[in-house]
Amino acid sequence: MNANDIIIRPVITEKATEMAKQNKYIFRVHKKANKDMIGRAINSIFGVMPVKVNVMIVRGKRKRVRYNYGYTASWKKAIVTLKEGEKIDVFETK
Repeated sequence: MNANDIIIRPVITEKATEMAKQNKYIFRVHKKANKDMIGRAINSIFGVMPVKVNVMIVRGKRKRVRYNYGYTASWKKAIVTLKEGEKIDVFETK
């Protein structure tokens, strides 16, 4: 897998923007990616070396459409912590 396959997209929520002030960035990542692969992908895409990478699985939520129940897809989330002074511009609009 290359770096663009590992990092799917940044998670842009209100909580994620508040965590960016603490040098923590949240990304949706490939389900089979581990912490080492995510750290190397962040380094190659954004040019910064993460201090710490936390990974978690977000379970799919139960949803109802009329009389049928189903689940949204599960996905993997990574919280990447950077050194003081480094930043990633994921919240800028282009």
